[in-house]
Amino acid sequence: MQNRKIVITGAAGLVGQNLIARLKARGRTNIVAIDKHPTNCNVLRQFHPDIQVIQTDLASGNDWQDSLAGCTALVSGNAQIGGLFKEEYVRNNVTASERLMEAAKLHGVPYVVNISSSVVNSMAVDNYTETKKAQEKLVLEAGIKQVILRPTLMFGWFDRKHVGWLARLMKKIPVFPIPGNGKYLRQPLFAGDFCDVIIASVEREITGAYNITGQERVDYIDLMTMVRNAVGAKARIVKIPYNAFYAMLKIAGIFDKNPAFTPKQLEALTTPDVFEVIDWPGIFGVRATPLQEALEITFRDPKYSSVVLDF
Repeated sequence: MQNRKIVITGAAGLVGQNLIARLKARGRTNIVAIDKHPTNCNVLRQFHPDIQVIQTDLASGNDWQDSLAGCTALVSGNAQIGGLFKEEYVRNNVTASERLMEAAKLHGVPYVVNISSSVVNSMAVDNYTETKKAQEKLVLEAGIKQVILRPTLMFGWFDRKHVGWLARLMKKIPVFPIPGNGKYLRQPLFAGDFCDVIIASVEREITGAYNITGQERVDYIDLMTMVRNAVGAKARIVKIPYNAFYAMLKIAGIFDKNPAFTPKQLEALTTPDVFEVIDWPGIFGVRATPLQEALEITFRDPKYSSVVLDF
């Protein structure tokens, strides 16, 4: 089991970086990490010089397919999670995954962890939601034995967007704005727990589709208060009218072509979704880390907490 080859796509992002750290902690080193982001690939190499890191674009490159030869488990984690342009989402969530599945079938990959998203069950309509639905479907239709994992909003080490970005912002500014009344139900998932679910899936070749949701429900404004406590920030949390907040994001988007938070993400934040909570700790045999403990692990770890990935 320890020597079996695992290939991870999107490996330099939030899930990939956390997953590789946890696989290495368990003695797994036969890992191939594939990602197109040069700076974040370098971060991966610095922490894990003993694994193979391939910097390439799955949607267009032809220098990665042979890395799937001898692969016993493929973790399909490539995804476009933010941005302003539909073409980026289609390229990175659909086209890249089509080519990945073609290569997986060519090389006889026996098992896939299909990392989808809770948004496939969401009422939100945006580029991320629509292309993640298409991505899940096309990976499933590849006909390879697989598990489908649909996580909710994640946080953890290497979080360059969402909670991680908000935590860093909170440490820099005296006033932290909250859109509207802030009473938007969130079910955040600790990336460390999700990686344990992935590892259990690989080791046991679990099949089926599972909604991997944070076990604790919390309003957005209360989550930000917990984050502030975990990072030791002094920012005062202030509610801003929704329309004013939306306008601020639109203006910011004029000057920043790759913003960390967009008007579409604001709409998704305020969409009233409640995701199913299943007994994934029991199903996969892993521990669900309590939310406050997970936030402290995320923002106080001496090795990984200070690492910030590029957008």
